[in-house]
Amino acid sequence: MPFSLLCLGNPLLDIQAVCPTEFLEKYGLNANDAILAEARHMPIYDEILKYDAKFLAGGAAQNTARGAQYVLPPDSVVYCGCVGEDKFSGLLREANKKEGLYSAYLVEKDQPTGKCAVIVTGTDRSLVTDLSAANHYKIDHLKSPEIWKFVEDSQFYYVGGYHLTVCVPAILALGQHAAETNKVFSMNLSAPFLAQFFKDQMDSVAPYWDILVGNESEAAAYAESHGLGITDVTEIAKAIATLPKANTKRPRYVVITQGSDSTIVVSADTTGVTSTKVYPIRPIAASEIVDTNGAGDSFAGGFIGSVVAGKSIDEAVEVGHWLASWTVRLNGPAYPYPKIEYSA
Repeated sequence: MPFSLLCLGNPLLDIQAVCPTEFLEKYGLNANDAILAEARHMPIYDEILKYDAKFLAGGAAQNTARGAQYVLPPDSVVYCGCVGEDKFSGLLREANKKEGLYSAYLVEKDQPTGKCAVIVTGTDRSLVTDLSAANHYKIDHLKSPEIWKFVEDSQFYYVGGYHLTVCVPAILALGQHAAETNKVFSMNLSAPFLAQFFKDQMDSVAPYWDILVGNESEAAAYAESHGLGITDVTEIAKAIATLPKANTKRPRYVVITQGSDSTIVVSADTTGVTSTKVYPIRPIAASEIVDTNGAGDSFAGGFIGSVVAGKSIDEAVEVGHWLASWTVRLNGPAYPYPKIEYSA
């Protein structure tokens, strides 16, 4: 039976620990941010081990792929990205297999599997990523007969925005195929730095967005880098929703989460007319929140998985909120096990 959803991203091993704020200050990090590691950040990966660090399967799009698979029937989702030939890629494969996610990795033998330091301070998390093997994904892998068969069989595609720093041709290939065959192409803004420093790469794939997911800080960064001159999240979402579109047979949905505030969805129909809906999140007692790392990825997984399952946008948002509400009760970008079913 073919996979319904194909995801593309940067597979990473998360090294997560609760750290004092001095740790952030030492490396010039913000409490709630995501960056690519520079030379000055490299000692972090050893130093964080002093704080009782946990090793967790990570990478934003891989977290989302596992979340989508969580709300879908077994063997519905396949995930592509590049890993090394080491024990860490083995851990990632095991974590994916537990969720029923198929790992269609490109293996780069000369590079270690990528890693991400997840520095938790209070309810904030700061991500510092050393891509390593993840930075070596190639379109040749996507276009290989085995993997392109997965592409042709899938009806939905999801790409993590972080992959804009890795292999834009692969993203374009998926977007173009989706537009030509009237399939659904979705993407995530992923982090403010992408809109700021990878603007051209982002703009090159924007015409293919049928669904775009992001949060309020990423939307603000998009508005600033594109000179929109607006700060209202709904207005930013409207501006994105009405951008030129390759596949004019489908509407575009722009979904902006705002942490503990309501989620905003702006849709633009095939004539460019927009409509807006606001969805309150599921309230959770502060005492129940263990870790917010992966909450946005989890929302995206529940949302995209529900769209794949044929549910309405209204219900897809609710499932996203539901899945994220469970993730924040657990350590890292994780899902409840044994598996629980969505309840309205």
